[in-house]
Amino acid sequence: MKKLIFNGKVITPWRVIENGWVLWDGGKITDVGKGAVGDIDAEKTDACGDFVAPGFIDIHTHGGGGHDFMDAEPEGFLAAARAHLEHGTTTFVPTTVSSTNASLLPVLSAFDKALQMDEKGLNRGANLWGLHLEGPYFNLENRGAMDPRYVRNPDMAEVEETLGASEHIVRWSVAPELPGAMEMGRMLRERGIIPSIGHTMAVYDDVVRAVENGYSLCTHLYSAMSGVMRINAFRHAGVIESAFLIDGLDVEIIADGCHLPQSLLRLILKSKGPAHIALVTDSMRAAGENVTESVLGSREGGLSVIVEDGVAKLPDRTAFAGSVATADRLIRVMRDTAGAPVEDAVRMMTETPARIMGMKQKGRIAPGFDADLVRFDENIKIKSVIKGGKTEFSAE
Repeated sequence: MKKLIFNGKVITPWRVIENGWVLWDGGKITDVGKGAVGDIDAEKTDACGDFVAPGFIDIHTHGGGGHDFMDAEPEGFLAAARAHLEHGTTTFVPTTVSSTNASLLPVLSAFDKALQMDEKGLNRGANLWGLHLEGPYFNLENRGAMDPRYVRNPDMAEVEETLGASEHIVRWSVAPELPGAMEMGRMLRERGIIPSIGHTMAVYDDVVRAVENGYSLCTHLYSAMSGVMRINAFRHAGVIESAFLIDGLDVEIIADGCHLPQSLLRLILKSKGPAHIALVTDSMRAAGENVTESVLGSREGGLSVIVEDGVAKLPDRTAFAGSVATADRLIRVMRDTAGAPVEDAVRMMTETPARIMGMKQKGRIAPGFDADLVRFDENIKIKSVIKGGKTEFSAE
Protein backbone atom coordinates (compact mmCIF):
# COMPACT_ATOMS: atom_id res chain seq x y z
CA MET A 1 0.00 0.00 0.00
CA LYS A 2 1.14 3.52 -0.73
CA LYS A 3 1.98 5.58 2.33
CA LEU A 4 1.95 9.31 2.92
CA ILE A 5 3.08 11.66 5.67
CA PHE A 6 1.46 15.10 5.60
CA ASN A 7 1.18 18.36 7.54
CA GLY A 8 4.94 18.53 7.98
CA LYS A 9 7.79 20.92 7.31
CA VAL A 10 9.41 18.91 4.53
CA ILE A 11 13.12 19.59 4.16
CA THR A 12 14.78 19.40 0.76
CA PRO A 13 18.46 20.34 0.30
CA TRP A 14 17.45 23.90 -0.55
CA ARG A 15 14.21 24.77 1.26
CA VAL A 16 11.56 23.87 3.77
CA ILE A 17 8.12 23.11 2.34
CA GLU A 18 5.53 24.29 4.85
CA ASN A 19 2.41 22.12 5.17
CA GLY A 20 4.24 19.60 3.00
CA TRP A 21 3.69 15.95 2.30
CA VAL A 22 5.68 12.98 1.05
CA LEU A 23 4.21 9.97 -0.75
CA TRP A 24 6.01 6.66 -1.17
CA ASP A 25 5.27 3.25 -2.61
CA GLY A 26 7.31 0.37 -1.20
CA GLY A 27 10.80 1.69 -0.63
CA LYS A 28 10.74 4.63 -3.07
CA ILE A 29 9.41 8.17 -2.85
CA THR A 30 6.90 8.80 -5.64
CA ASP A 31 5.76 12.38 -5.04
CA VAL A 32 6.26 15.45 -2.86
CA GLY A 33 3.86 18.35 -2.46
CA LYS A 34 2.08 20.72 -0.12
CA GLY A 35 -1.44 21.39 1.05
CA ALA A 36 -4.51 19.14 0.98
CA VAL A 37 -4.08 15.38 0.60
CA GLY A 38 -7.71 14.24 0.71
CA ASP A 39 -7.77 12.74 -2.80
CA ILE A 40 -4.51 10.82 -2.44
CA ASP A 41 -5.13 7.08 -2.01
CA ALA A 42 -2.62 6.06 0.65
CA GLU A 43 -2.19 5.14 4.30
CA LYS A 44 -1.78 8.57 5.90
CA THR A 45 0.25 9.80 8.88
CA ASP A 46 -0.14 13.30 10.30
CA ALA A 47 3.27 14.87 11.04
CA CYS A 48 1.53 17.40 13.31
CA GLY A 49 3.70 20.23 12.08
CA ASP A 50 7.02 18.47 12.76
CA PHE A 51 9.97 18.51 10.38
CA VAL A 52 10.24 15.69 7.85
CA ALA A 53 13.80 15.19 6.59
CA PRO A 54 15.74 12.61 4.62
CA GLY A 55 17.24 9.90 6.81
CA PHE A 56 20.55 11.01 8.29
CA ILE A 57 23.76 9.60 6.78
CA ASP A 58 26.84 9.17 9.00
CA ILE A 59 29.97 8.40 7.00
CA HIS A 60 32.33 8.13 9.98
CA THR A 61 31.36 6.20 13.12
CA HIS A 62 33.26 3.65 15.19
CA GLY A 63 30.24 2.27 17.02
CA GLY A 64 27.53 3.02 19.54
CA GLY A 65 25.16 1.44 22.00
CA GLY A 66 28.05 -0.27 23.79
CA HIS A 67 29.59 -1.79 20.65
CA ASP A 68 32.74 -0.97 18.67
CA PHE A 69 33.27 -2.35 15.20
CA MET A 70 36.81 -3.43 16.16
CA ASP A 71 35.18 -6.05 18.40
CA ALA A 72 34.69 -7.97 15.13
CA GLU A 73 31.20 -9.11 16.10
CA PRO A 74 28.48 -9.21 13.41
CA GLU A 75 25.82 -8.71 16.07
CA GLY A 76 27.72 -5.65 17.27
CA PHE A 77 27.42 -4.02 13.85
CA LEU A 78 23.65 -4.49 13.94
CA ALA A 79 23.31 -3.35 17.56
CA ALA A 80 25.24 -0.15 16.81
CA ALA A 81 23.12 0.30 13.69
CA ARG A 82 19.99 0.14 15.83
CA ALA A 83 21.37 2.56 18.42
CA HIS A 84 22.08 5.16 15.74
CA LEU A 85 18.79 4.62 13.89
CA GLU A 86 16.90 5.65 17.00
CA HIS A 87 18.64 9.03 16.66
CA GLY A 88 17.71 9.48 12.99
CA THR A 89 20.54 7.73 11.12
CA THR A 90 19.24 5.48 8.35
CA THR A 91 22.56 4.80 6.60
CA PHE A 92 26.06 4.72 8.03
CA VAL A 93 29.64 3.77 7.21
CA PRO A 94 31.25 1.70 10.00
CA THR A 95 34.82 2.82 10.66
CA THR A 96 37.89 1.01 11.98
CA VAL A 97 40.96 2.30 13.85
CA SER A 98 44.66 1.74 13.29
CA SER A 99 45.65 -1.83 14.09
CA THR A 100 47.55 -4.79 12.77
CA ASN A 101 46.10 -6.64 9.81
CA ALA A 102 45.69 -9.63 12.11
CA SER A 103 43.19 -7.55 14.09
CA LEU A 104 41.64 -5.81 11.09
CA LEU A 105 40.83 -8.79 8.87
CA PRO A 106 38.35 -10.35 11.36
CA VAL A 107 36.51 -7.00 11.38
CA LEU A 108 36.15 -7.17 7.61
CA SER A 109 34.81 -10.71 7.92
CA ALA A 110 32.37 -9.68 10.66
CA PHE A 111 31.05 -6.88 8.45
CA ASP A 112 30.42 -9.36 5.63
CA LYS A 113 28.47 -11.55 8.06
CA ALA A 114 26.49 -8.55 9.27
CA LEU A 115 25.52 -7.81 5.68
CA GLN A 116 24.32 -11.39 5.28
CA MET A 117 22.21 -10.97 8.42
CA ASP A 118 20.87 -7.73 6.95
CA GLU A 119 19.83 -9.56 3.77
CA LYS A 120 17.88 -12.01 5.93
CA GLY A 121 15.91 -9.12 7.43
CA LEU A 122 17.68 -9.17 10.79
CA ASN A 123 18.82 -5.53 10.71
CA ARG A 124 16.40 -3.19 12.47
CA GLY A 125 18.95 -0.41 12.38
CA ALA A 126 20.70 1.85 9.90
CA ASN A 127 21.74 0.54 6.49
CA LEU A 128 25.33 -0.73 6.39
CA TRP A 129 26.77 1.11 3.39
CA GLY A 130 30.39 -0.03 3.46
CA LEU A 131 33.59 0.17 5.51
CA HIS A 132 35.81 3.16 6.21
CA LEU A 133 39.36 2.23 7.22
CA GLU A 134 40.81 5.00 9.38
CA GLY A 135 44.51 4.25 9.31
CA PRO A 136 46.94 2.76 10.05
CA TYR A 137 48.90 4.82 7.51
CA PHE A 138 49.11 8.05 9.48
CA ASN A 139 51.69 10.58 10.64
CA LEU A 140 52.78 9.69 14.15
CA GLU A 141 52.97 13.39 15.06
CA ASN A 142 49.24 13.75 14.47
CA ARG A 143 48.01 10.31 15.54
CA GLY A 144 45.39 11.76 17.94
CA ALA A 145 43.88 8.85 19.89
CA MET A 146 45.27 6.24 17.49
CA ASP A 147 47.48 3.68 19.25
CA PRO A 148 51.09 4.61 18.29
CA ARG A 149 52.03 0.91 18.21
CA TYR A 150 50.10 0.51 14.98
CA VAL A 151 50.72 3.79 13.13
CA ARG A 152 52.98 3.23 10.14
CA ASN A 153 53.76 4.09 6.50
CA PRO A 154 51.79 2.54 3.63
CA ASP A 155 52.85 -0.98 2.74
CA MET A 156 51.45 -1.81 -0.69
CA ALA A 157 51.58 -5.57 -0.13
CA GLU A 158 49.58 -5.07 3.06
CA VAL A 159 47.15 -2.77 1.25
CA GLU A 160 46.61 -5.44 -1.40
CA GLU A 161 46.00 -8.05 1.29
CA THR A 162 43.41 -5.83 2.96
CA LEU A 163 41.61 -4.99 -0.27
CA GLY A 164 41.58 -8.65 -1.22
CA ALA A 165 39.88 -9.54 2.06
CA SER A 166 36.72 -7.48 1.45
CA GLU A 167 34.83 -5.97 -1.47
CA HIS A 168 32.98 -3.63 0.89
CA ILE A 169 35.71 -1.08 1.67
CA VAL A 170 34.40 2.27 0.40
CA ARG A 171 36.81 4.75 1.99
CA TRP A 172 40.33 4.79 3.43
CA SER A 173 41.88 7.66 5.43
CA VAL A 174 45.62 8.16 4.88
CA ALA A 175 48.23 10.85 5.61
CA PRO A 176 49.21 11.96 2.07
CA GLU A 177 52.75 13.10 2.93
CA LEU A 178 53.86 9.55 3.73
CA PRO A 179 55.94 7.50 1.26
CA GLY A 180 53.61 5.44 -0.90
CA ALA A 181 50.50 7.53 -0.22
CA MET A 182 50.20 8.77 -3.80
CA GLU A 183 50.43 5.26 -5.24
CA MET A 184 47.86 4.13 -2.69
CA GLY A 185 45.51 6.97 -3.64
CA ARG A 186 45.61 6.00 -7.30
CA MET A 187 45.04 2.32 -6.47
CA LEU A 188 42.02 3.14 -4.31
CA ARG A 189 40.45 5.39 -6.94
CA GLU A 190 40.88 2.72 -9.59
CA ARG A 191 38.84 0.40 -7.37
CA GLY A 192 36.12 2.95 -6.65
CA ILE A 193 37.30 3.59 -3.07
CA ILE A 194 37.52 7.15 -1.72
CA PRO A 195 40.99 8.16 -0.46
CA SER A 196 40.62 10.66 2.39
CA ILE A 197 43.24 12.92 4.00
CA GLY A 198 43.58 12.38 7.74
CA HIS A 199 45.89 12.34 10.80
CA THR A 200 48.41 14.32 8.84
CA MET A 201 51.22 16.90 8.94
CA ALA A 202 50.96 17.63 5.20
CA VAL A 203 51.50 21.08 3.69
CA TYR A 204 49.70 22.69 0.78
CA ASP A 205 51.89 21.15 -1.95
CA ASP A 206 51.28 17.69 -0.47
CA VAL A 207 47.54 18.28 -0.53
CA VAL A 208 47.57 19.45 -4.15
CA ARG A 209 49.46 16.31 -5.14
CA ALA A 210 47.02 14.23 -3.15
CA VAL A 211 44.04 15.73 -4.95
CA GLU A 212 45.77 15.09 -8.26
CA ASN A 213 46.17 11.46 -7.19
CA GLY A 214 42.57 10.83 -6.18
CA TYR A 215 42.10 12.21 -2.67
CA SER A 216 38.85 14.15 -2.43
CA LEU A 217 37.91 14.38 1.27
CA CYS A 218 39.40 15.59 4.56
CA THR A 219 38.83 13.38 7.60
CA HIS A 220 37.44 15.35 10.59
CA LEU A 221 38.71 18.82 9.63
CA TYR A 222 40.93 20.43 12.33
CA SER A 223 41.13 17.20 14.37
CA ALA A 224 44.57 15.53 13.99
CA MET A 225 45.29 17.85 11.08
CA SER A 226 48.09 20.32 10.27
CA GLY A 227 47.60 24.07 10.17
CA VAL A 228 50.07 26.83 9.27
CA MET A 229 53.61 25.78 10.20
CA ARG A 230 57.15 27.07 9.84
CA ILE A 231 59.69 25.08 7.85
CA ASN A 232 63.18 26.62 7.68
CA ALA A 233 61.70 29.93 8.89
CA PHE A 234 59.12 30.10 6.07
CA ARG A 235 55.41 29.65 6.72
CA HIS A 236 53.51 26.94 4.88
CA ALA A 237 49.78 26.36 4.67
CA GLY A 238 48.71 23.11 6.29
CA VAL A 239 45.84 20.80 5.40
CA ILE A 240 43.30 23.05 7.15
CA GLU A 241 44.14 26.05 4.99
CA SER A 242 44.42 23.82 1.92
CA ALA A 243 40.87 22.57 2.49
CA PHE A 244 39.65 26.17 2.45
CA LEU A 245 41.67 27.04 -0.66
CA ILE A 246 40.76 24.03 -2.81
CA ASP A 247 37.08 24.46 -3.64
CA GLY A 248 36.47 20.90 -4.78
CA LEU A 249 37.90 19.30 -1.65
CA ASP A 250 35.11 18.05 0.62
CA VAL A 251 35.43 18.04 4.40
CA GLU A 252 33.78 16.26 7.28
CA ILE A 253 33.45 17.79 10.75
CA ILE A 254 32.63 16.42 14.19
CA ALA A 255 29.91 18.91 15.08
CA ASP A 256 29.28 17.63 18.60
CA GLY A 257 29.87 21.03 20.20
CA CYS A 258 33.11 19.78 21.78
CA HIS A 259 35.61 18.97 19.04
CA LEU A 260 35.11 22.35 17.37
CA PRO A 261 34.10 25.61 19.07
CA GLN A 262 31.44 27.93 17.69
CA SER A 263 34.02 30.16 15.97
CA LEU A 264 35.53 27.32 13.95
CA LEU A 265 32.14 25.83 13.09
CA ARG A 266 31.10 29.21 11.71
CA LEU A 267 34.39 29.61 9.84
CA ILE A 268 34.07 26.21 8.18
CA LEU A 269 30.44 26.85 7.28
CA LYS A 270 31.30 30.24 5.80
CA SER A 271 34.35 28.96 3.91
CA LYS A 272 33.14 25.62 2.53
CA GLY A 273 29.35 25.91 2.54
CA PRO A 274 26.86 23.09 3.19
CA ALA A 275 27.45 21.53 -0.25
CA HIS A 276 30.99 20.53 0.76
CA ILE A 277 30.58 19.73 4.48
CA ALA A 278 29.52 16.36 5.85
CA LEU A 279 28.59 16.16 9.52
CA VAL A 280 29.95 13.02 11.19
CA THR A 281 29.63 11.65 14.69
CA ASP A 282 33.06 9.92 14.79
CA SER A 283 31.26 8.15 17.62
CA MET A 284 32.77 5.39 19.70
CA ARG A 285 30.98 2.64 21.62
CA ALA A 286 29.69 4.96 24.36
CA ALA A 287 27.45 6.89 21.95
CA GLY A 288 23.85 6.59 23.08
CA GLU A 289 24.90 5.30 26.51
CA ASN A 290 25.03 6.88 29.98
CA VAL A 291 28.54 5.87 31.08
CA THR A 292 31.65 7.56 32.49
CA GLU A 293 34.25 5.05 31.25
CA SER A 294 34.59 3.15 27.99
CA VAL A 295 37.04 1.65 25.50
CA LEU A 296 38.06 3.02 22.10
CA GLY A 297 38.69 0.13 19.74
CA SER A 298 38.31 -3.54 20.57
CA ARG A 299 37.41 -4.63 24.08
CA GLU A 300 40.59 -6.65 24.38
CA GLY A 301 43.23 -4.40 22.85
CA GLY A 302 41.60 -0.96 22.77
CA LEU A 303 42.36 2.25 24.65
CA SER A 304 40.62 3.02 27.93
CA VAL A 305 38.85 6.38 27.83
CA ILE A 306 36.75 8.52 30.12
CA VAL A 307 33.45 10.11 29.14
CA GLU A 308 32.77 13.57 30.51
CA ASP A 309 31.56 16.96 29.24
CA GLY A 310 29.69 15.16 26.47
CA VAL A 311 32.81 13.72 24.82
CA ALA A 312 35.29 10.82 25.16
CA LYS A 313 38.80 11.73 26.34
CA LEU A 314 42.11 10.00 26.97
CA PRO A 315 42.46 9.26 30.69
CA ASP A 316 45.05 12.06 31.12
CA ARG A 317 42.63 14.47 29.40
CA THR A 318 45.26 15.57 26.88
CA ALA A 319 43.10 14.76 23.84
CA PHE A 320 39.64 13.73 22.78
CA ALA A 321 39.18 10.06 21.95
CA GLY A 322 36.17 10.08 19.67
CA SER A 323 32.74 11.51 20.29
CA VAL A 324 29.68 10.10 22.02
CA ALA A 325 27.40 12.09 19.72
CA THR A 326 24.48 10.91 17.64
CA ALA A 327 23.28 12.51 14.42
CA ASP A 328 20.43 14.48 15.99
CA ARG A 329 22.94 16.26 18.23
CA LEU A 330 25.00 17.32 15.21
CA ILE A 331 21.95 18.92 13.57
CA ARG A 332 21.13 20.74 16.80
CA VAL A 333 24.68 22.08 17.22
CA MET A 334 24.92 23.32 13.65
CA ARG A 335 21.60 25.11 13.93
CA ASP A 336 21.80 26.48 17.46
CA THR A 337 25.57 27.02 17.84
CA ALA A 338 26.88 27.59 14.32
CA GLY A 339 23.78 29.45 13.16
CA ALA A 340 23.03 27.31 10.11
CA PRO A 341 19.43 27.29 8.86
CA VAL A 342 17.84 23.95 9.65
CA GLU A 343 17.73 22.99 5.96
CA ASP A 344 21.51 23.58 5.67
CA ALA A 345 22.20 21.61 8.84
CA VAL A 346 20.12 18.72 7.49
CA ARG A 347 21.77 18.93 4.07
CA MET A 348 25.18 18.40 5.70
CA MET A 349 23.82 15.21 7.29
CA THR A 350 22.00 13.93 4.19
CA GLU A 351 22.53 15.18 0.65
CA THR A 352 26.21 16.12 0.99
CA PRO A 353 27.46 12.86 2.55
CA ALA A 354 25.32 10.93 0.06
CA ARG A 355 27.03 12.73 -2.83
CA ILE A 356 30.49 12.26 -1.34
CA MET A 357 29.98 8.52 -0.96
CA GLY A 358 28.17 8.00 -4.27
CA MET A 359 24.82 7.11 -2.72
CA LYS A 360 22.82 8.08 -5.78
CA GLN A 361 19.35 7.33 -4.39
CA LYS A 362 19.78 8.59 -0.84
CA GLY A 363 19.97 11.93 0.92
CA ARG A 364 17.02 13.77 -0.64
CA ILE A 365 13.27 13.90 -0.40
CA ALA A 366 12.44 13.71 -4.09
CA PRO A 367 10.70 11.27 -6.44
CA GLY A 368 12.84 8.24 -7.19
CA PHE A 369 14.89 8.49 -4.00
CA ASP A 370 14.81 5.90 -1.24
CA ALA A 371 12.01 6.33 1.29
CA ASP A 372 14.37 6.94 4.23
CA LEU A 373 12.73 9.63 6.36
CA VAL A 374 13.11 11.18 9.79
CA ARG A 375 10.46 13.14 11.65
CA PHE A 376 11.63 15.48 14.43
CA ASP A 377 10.32 18.47 16.37
CA GLU A 378 11.68 22.01 16.86
CA ASN A 379 14.16 20.71 19.46
CA ILE A 380 15.46 18.06 17.01
CA LYS A 381 13.88 15.36 19.13
CA ILE A 382 13.33 12.29 16.94
CA LYS A 383 9.67 11.29 16.68
CA SER A 384 9.93 8.51 14.09
CA VAL A 385 12.32 6.95 11.60
CA ILE A 386 11.32 5.33 8.31
CA LYS A 387 13.88 3.14 6.51
CA GLY A 388 13.09 1.71 3.10
CA GLY A 389 9.49 2.81 3.43
CA LYS A 390 8.92 1.02 6.75
CA THR A 391 8.67 2.63 10.18
CA GLU A 392 11.57 1.22 12.16
CA PHE A 393 11.34 3.53 15.18
CA SER A 394 8.58 5.56 16.79
CA ALA A 395 8.80 7.52 20.02
CA GLU A 396 5.03 7.79 20.23
